[in-house]
Amino acid sequence: MAFTFSKCTGKEGIEFPGLYEIQPRIFPDKRGSFFESYNEKDFFEAGLKMRFVQDNQSSSVKNVLRGLHFQSKHPQGKLVRVVSGRVYDVAVDLRNGSPAFGLYYGLVLDGEKNNQFYIPPGFAHGFFVLSDYAVFTYKCTDFYHPEDEQGLMWNDSLIGVDWASLSDGDFSPITSEKDRLYPSFKKDGDYFSIDGTWRGQ
Repeated sequence: MAFTFSKCTGKEGIEFPGLYEIQPRIFPDKRGSFFESYNEKDFFEAGLKMRFVQDNQSSSVKNVLRGLHFQSKHPQGKLVRVVSGRVYDVAVDLRNGSPAFGLYYGLVLDGEKNNQFYIPPGFAHGFFVLSDYAVFTYKCTDFYHPEDEQGLMWNDSLIGVDWASLSDGDFSPITSEKDRLYPSFKKDGDYFSIDGTWRGQ
């Protein structure tokens, strides 16, 4: 198998069902390196039997913070990675009934390590750029529907993402106006079912 699939477990051993960090097998030589970034057969054998319909790519300068985003009626699973640079990537579990409901899991995606993060439908997602520049790419299980896009405040106090812990001491996030206007997380709100289907808030 060309990949190692690691289930994500947060604080106090709480598991985030369906959330995986994925490390491809890298083949370096004097010319450079080669690796498979995706192989349907390997993913299916690991239980990740999703179909991707859209690939996206963005570039960002240091301190850019994008998120926390999700689509409601057209929820997307995302396989995310960094082509170059480093970002702190965060997924927030919004699946009512999940043991990790309302909790976040974060990891560093590194263009040299080439690790990936699979985030199933039912999560909000965002990232903070740690390097001077980063190219971020992701595969989606559903198409982008601009009228369906929603989000949560990136600095919501209930979720409590520690964005600043990996900054170099100058935590001054650059955010969009839209991201600054998203609502706060509601602990008693209806978001998604455990299978990622929208329940309606």
